[in-house]
Amino acid sequence: MKLCIRAHDLGVKGTEDILRQLDRLGLDGVQMVCYKAYDDVPYAPGAITPEKAAEIGDALARGGKIIPLVGAYFNPVHSNQGKVARCRDIFADYLRVCGAMGCDTVGSETGSFNDDAWTYHPRNRTEEGLQKAAAVFSELCDIASDCGSTVAVEGAAGHVCWDVAALARVRRMIGRKTRVIFDLYNYLDDANQGDYLKILDRGLDAFAGEIQLFHMKDCIFANGRRPIQVPLGTGEMDMGAILKRIRNYDPDAVLVLEETTGEHIPHAVETLRRTWESL
Repeated sequence: MKLCIRAHDLGVKGTEDILRQLDRLGLDGVQMVCYKAYDDVPYAPGAITPEKAAEIGDALARGGKIIPLVGAYFNPVHSNQGKVARCRDIFADYLRVCGAMGCDTVGSETGSFNDDAWTYHPRNRTEEGLQKAAAVFSELCDIASDCGSTVAVEGAAGHVCWDVAALARVRRMIGRKTRVIFDLYNYLDDANQGDYLKILDRGLDAFAGEIQLFHMKDCIFANGRRPIQVPLGTGEMDMGAILKRIRNYDPDAVLVLEETTGEHIPHAVETLRRTWESL
């Protein structure tokens, strides 16, 4: 197992400080979102250059750290088609240079018809939404195939790919090689939160051999509304049951802490490592 974190959840910017934090916390690498981790890489077409990508990749490799995923998240069903095109171009830039970072995969969620809110909208759970998302990611998969990289997609209850079955269907519609970012908490809502282990089982079965990494979160369950996310190791999710399933699926799985920050990171790291090693 490799244990990583989103670079921008470390609370620092720049490669040297990122590496310093990773060493201090005993982490193996980062999910890299360059425009959130570097002041000199804005979110704009052409902003990430091959030279900058190689600089980042070489430095992390020398530090013994990995980048299992490059994030370039955007909303493929946004009503502003100009914005979609711009974001798609940025995603494509990362597909072209991610190999220089030592990573061949760039990922995104599947978006929402609520535009910048990225929250539930009735149109998300429609054939229209699936078709729109599949069309955008299909174009990106064509670019990826030309430069030896791969598109990864992530589902969420409030998005177009709102459950495991919807994400599996969009991947079939795309019809090209894709990978999956599996975030169990993302799939939970007011109605299904008690079934979180069943949802994990469905995902492990549906995406067997195709999961790039697992986003690790924790939550407090709530009656009548979506469970409340809390720092990992402080909530009510059964980490032993979750990790046992993941370990049986892939003993070399990559786990990525997401939205656990600051003083909560050491406890989360200790919880995951101790639990994994006890299985």
